[in-house]
Amino acid sequence: MASFAAMDKSLAAHWEKIYASKQPHEVSWTEAVPQHSLEMIAALKLPKEAHIADIGGGDSRLVDHLLQLGYTHITVVDISANAIERAKKRLGKKALAVHWVVSNVLDFVPDSPIDLWHDRATFHFLIDAAAVKKYLGKLDQFVRGYVIIAAFSTEGPDKCSGLPVQQYNEGSLCQLLQDHFSKIKCESALHLTPAQARQAFVYCGFKRV
Repeated sequence: MASFAAMDKSLAAHWEKIYASKQPHEVSWTEAVPQHSLEMIAALKLPKEAHIADIGGGDSRLVDHLLQLGYTHITVVDISANAIERAKKRLGKKALAVHWVVSNVLDFVPDSPIDLWHDRATFHFLIDAAAVKKYLGKLDQFVRGYVIIAAFSTEGPDKCSGLPVQQYNEGSLCQLLQDHFSKIKCESALHLTPAQARQAFVYCGFKRV
């Protein structure tokens, strides 16, 4: 099995190529408004100074909405520097209010405890048991509040951008987090891609036990 370092380098090159060659309307994960995430975050009633980490945030527009809502401690983590630069360019001066981290999630070390760990469509790329275990260890070590994970459901795609993914349902996601987090809510969601394809997701929110 390849080392995490070797996999990290290969994955980074893959995503840098994607973001260097494709515009937002050409990739499946683009959401003009990340409605499901925003609704789940709103339900938590977090203080505006809460530390929110958007994992695999890339050039997602979630950060735009979080800034507009007044949140002041936002970290966006992505393996692709190109993705983050695209987001910074879009936000202009507002980007200065965000902490940007170019990193594989498995190597990410936050600057302070995390109140909300949000992950839309990163976790399902971890198909190796050791990688999943390391990810869950990050949650246990750094998250003091809430976790929101959105992943392809068992009715969703089995690949994305040429990479295999692990599909989940409510039961399998909850089982993975049950030692340290209790379920708040899980819901199914259909994402309509810019190409008008439908992708089935499962969104689950958890609270630290």
